Amino acid sequence: MSKKPNKKSVMKPSRGKNSRRMSLDPVTFEVLKNSYITTVDQMAEQILRTCYSFVIYNRDFSSALNDANGDSIAQGNQDIAVHVGTLHHSCKAVIDHFGQDINEGDVFLVNDPYLGGTHFNDVRVIRPVFSRNQLICFAQSNGHWADVGGSVPGSFDVQARDMFREGLRITPVRVWHKGEYRSDVARLIASMTRDPATIYGDLNAQSEATRVAEREILRLVSKYGKDTVVTGFQEVQDYVERAARARIKKLPNGSWEGIDYVDQDPAGSEGLIPIKVKLTISGDKVTYDFTGSHPTIGTLYNSAFGSTFSAVVASMKTYFPDLPLNSGFYRPINIIAPKNTIVSAEWPVAVTGFLMVFEKIMAIIFELWSEILPERAIAAAYQLEYLLTGGRDTRQPGNPYFMYYDWMPGGWGGRKGLDGLNVTNSPFGAGLQSQPVEGQERLCPIMVNGFEMVTDSGGPGQWRGGIGAKKTSILREAEDTIISYICDRERSVAFGIQGGLPSTPHGLWLKRKNSRAAEWLGAVFSDVPIGSGDTFERASGGGGGLGDPLDRDPDAVMIDVEDDYVSVERAEKDYGVILHLVDQDRAKYKIDVKATKIARQKIKKERINRIKLDPKKVAQLYKKGELDEMDLVRHYAVIVDWGTGELLPETTKEYREMFKRRIVPWWSGAKKHKNSKSPNATI
Repeated sequence: MSKKPNKKSVMKPSRGKNSRRMSLDPVTFEVLKNSYITTVDQMAEQILRTCYSFVIYNRDFSSALNDANGDSIAQGNQDIAVHVGTLHHSCKAVIDHFGQDINEGDVFLVNDPYLGGTHFNDVRVIRPVFSRNQLICFAQSNGHWADVGGSVPGSFDVQARDMFREGLRITPVRVWHKGEYRSDVARLIASMTRDPATIYGDLNAQSEATRVAEREILRLVSKYGKDTVVTGFQEVQDYVERAARARIKKLPNGSWEGIDYVDQDPAGSEGLIPIKVKLTISGDKVTYDFTGSHPTIGTLYNSAFGSTFSAVVASMKTYFPDLPLNSGFYRPINIIAPKNTIVSAEWPVAVTGFLMVFEKIMAIIFELWSEILPERAIAAAYQLEYLLTGGRDTRQPGNPYFMYYDWMPGGWGGRKGLDGLNVTNSPFGAGLQSQPVEGQERLCPIMVNGFEMVTDSGGPGQWRGGIGAKKTSILREAEDTIISYICDRERSVAFGIQGGLPSTPHGLWLKRKNSRAAEWLGAVFSDVPIGSGDTFERASGGGGGLGDPLDRDPDAVMIDVEDDYVSVERAEKDYGVILHLVDQDRAKYKIDVKATKIARQKIKKERINRIKLDPKKVAQLYKKGELDEMDLVRHYAVIVDWGTGELLPETTKEYREMFKRRIVPWWSGAKKHKNSKSPNATI
């Protein structure tokens, strides 16, 4: 569903730089500030102990306190990044919808991404908190429900062009009214999902978590007084705003531009889908302009404005880790996002797969800030993926419905002076934890045959990208089962910066029970039938490398080989380091210094010409087995269908242009940005 961009949506600071100075004494202010954060963390502990969903149990949730206007007072210390910057939108939506009809004992539900949320699976439970008949704040619990209906289990339908195939859209609705449970409303919502019992359980768990926050806030009121606590709500936001503006003001003024891509539009022609960001610092304000980003596409890989706002905030917050997170942090930030583009989709465009856009925005912004703060430079991380399998569990009486919902850790990008983190959850899902295999096997008829780190998956660089993982699973006793896989970076591989090389492509292989060969399904598909005995395997990518791989210390490369992070073959191909085995049992190697010098000189001489080679010839060499996918993405800048070997000409053209902008200039040593006019990621 492609639409032309029209009027721009703009997120502006809500108060401005003249926020009032602190009126609370410093001790009281500090106590209250930390108490608000602790209150939110207590909500998280409540959720972990009472939730029904295995997805929520593995920390796909977040919590918040919002003031009477809906602005964020505090979010949890371990909340996942994707929910950062969205919860105040949901609270404001409740206020807008119900106005003065908000009562003590009410509890509201909302998941609407077009009202500032993320996607339909993220359901927010919001409780108003009253003191002496006055509304003083809201407590909010957001949890990812494993299924909210729609056409496929897990509610991720790749073929969805609009929201009607994605699941239940919950505009603000009241589930408790003045303390009375509205069972009819809850029943209606739960009955639209594939697992109503779990929905009932999670709804109640989230509601009780908000009750914990209500209890703690009223305890503070009884100790310090209502006026003091309410004043604290505003002053913690003003404090963060002042601190953020002061730090921004110390940075150089100027503009920086970057671009990243979604792999494809499954409903359109072959070719990468661009997301463009222009970052401008002026005084104590930062503007992010997405003008030039692609129109919405005919699949679920679109982001509504709230998710885009969240991606910006989460990315920027990475560079201000010590500041508390609340709406004060949002005030110095301006976002310009043209409507009906992939970064600002409007109803009813499908948006459930917004995370693919979200992580690209984060990757771009990380690269831009790597220019502004070069000592904290970081390359792109791998792409978080969702594997969803649903069907009938024949191990149990009555063949109940099961939902296998899984995500993989992977590698983060290389950092200035440090290699990327290995087998870690993505920037999108920072705060998530990998689901324990034992729990998955207990709940679902799926057995994990292998879960291991993937050698060579980290992007080569002076500082190597982190290592990804591979997971192999087999479907056991089940019927009427389908599998869906929601991912990206199959073609727009996690990139390196400043001369660093990319990681490896994402994707899933399916081997049928009686088949000799596995089938490549790629990184985006849904509703594929599978049967008992079928095996599926997918590997997460690593992070991109930072800096020219030929500048990496050969000793560091040797240690990587000894640790199985890098193979002997790729040590030679990617780093020009020649190693000889000394002791196989102890995994000890020796560097051939002379041969390494020759190999590195050879790579320097040949690497520019490699990316000029006819892509058709490169694809033929891949088909013959003379080159592998790492050779193609790292040395020839060629993208093919990894299953068939068929060249993707338009994608390759765009990928090569990215390669030439982002990587090649650094090989010559000529890329030295010293001012704000530098084109940054678009070199």
